[in-house]
Amino acid sequence: MADTADNTGTGTGPGTDRGSGTAPQAPGPPGPRKARWKYVGPGIVVAATGVGAGDLVATLIAGSKFGYTLMWAAVIGCLVKISLAEATGRWHLATGRTIFEGWRSLGPWTTVYFAIYVVIWGFVYGATAMSSSALPIVALWPDGPGLKTWAVITGLVGLVFVWFNQYAVFEKVMTVLVGVMFVVVVYVAARVVPDAGAAFAGLLPVLPDGSLLYTLGLIGGVGGTITMAAYGYWVNAKGWTDSGWMKVMRLDNRVAYITTGIFVVAMLIVGAELLHSSNIALTTGDKGLVDLSSILDDRFGTFTARLFLIGFFATSFTSLIGVWHGVSLLFADFVARLKADRAARQANADADGGAVAQVAEGRQERSWAFRAYLLWLTFPPIALLWLNQPFGLVIVYGVLGAFFMPFLALTLIWLLNSSRTPREWRNGMLSNGMLALGGLLFVVLCVQQVRDLPW
Repeated sequence: MADTADNTGTGTGPGTDRGSGTAPQAPGPPGPRKARWKYVGPGIVVAATGVGAGDLVATLIAGSKFGYTLMWAAVIGCLVKISLAEATGRWHLATGRTIFEGWRSLGPWTTVYFAIYVVIWGFVYGATAMSSSALPIVALWPDGPGLKTWAVITGLVGLVFVWFNQYAVFEKVMTVLVGVMFVVVVYVAARVVPDAGAAFAGLLPVLPDGSLLYTLGLIGGVGGTITMAAYGYWVNAKGWTDSGWMKVMRLDNRVAYITTGIFVVAMLIVGAELLHSSNIALTTGDKGLVDLSSILDDRFGTFTARLFLIGFFATSFTSLIGVWHGVSLLFADFVARLKADRAARQANADADGGAVAQVAEGRQERSWAFRAYLLWLTFPPIALLWLNQPFGLVIVYGVLGAFFMPFLALTLIWLLNSSRTPREWRNGMLSNGMLALGGLLFVVLCVQQVRDLPW
């Protein structure tokens, strides 16, 4: 969304030498627009990873309480996420540096923050993702193993899948799962027969009494997690390593978040038509989706209910394997930067090392740091499944999680308006406005998260 020329075709392509080695040769950036569609992929991955079961419940509850009134908030949220992901991808392609390298250039405080955040967040999120993926399986097969057993199984399946497969296979599986969740949710929205007039009226910004937090949640919460910072790594892993791929990245990003926007709107329709009109309340948390499957069973029959549970599983499991892969890449880059700095100090020389080339070649996915974080996401959180997630740790996770999105938005404004970014790829007024809007929104959500703590 930078107000600059796109310069497609001016880059050297993904075969560019970058310090530590030469990335594998691959076709250069495509020319005609038709040729660009076949490259779409990393955006689908980041958008699907960011939309989890909790987001579906939040959207359903917003629809159940306010009908179609907050439809406009879902649209604005989609535009904010497009801006954030585009800025992350543009930083990687324009500078040849990873987002973590950018954060490092802003001072050591970013490294301290990231180190604390990624350890605590990963510990608690691992248990949350496994439980969320297990819930629909238990609902589909109630006579089978219990929730905790299925949660462990889904975590181990995610671990093995990411451990033994590199980005290309990972993207294909994610795309299939996204297709499943998209088709299922749109099908369910069509079954409840949306009110087109009310839906279009909902595009007019209105704030009913008591709707502020739901509005902020729809704009800022759905599709927004630490995995947005992983978008640039997935872009590089796709083989896009310089500004010649800028137009492709932007198309990829827009397709992904427009798809997510349709997905969110469909869930809002289900909440408005199925729950709001019948004055039905859902359980908060992921179990609310199991409640919805029971309502669908009563209204439309077993087939629709079971199909929805399959879509629920696809939504949860894409978030699980997306985090297992994307945040592990972030952590691997974090460790690589620390090692490079140590080597530079010891050798009294520049040991930059070319992290982008490592990502493009898949070496990060085979590094010990990548796999160590995979293990951290999987095995320690299993203990929380039996300890029922200690309350104090969940509070710390919630507060740190609330701080990440404003951190991402505000640091992107800093990086993309400075000399760290080539002039032609710096932010324009539109990008700065959207990132500032997102940053302000996320700060408000963060303050609200802190205010809700049981002091």
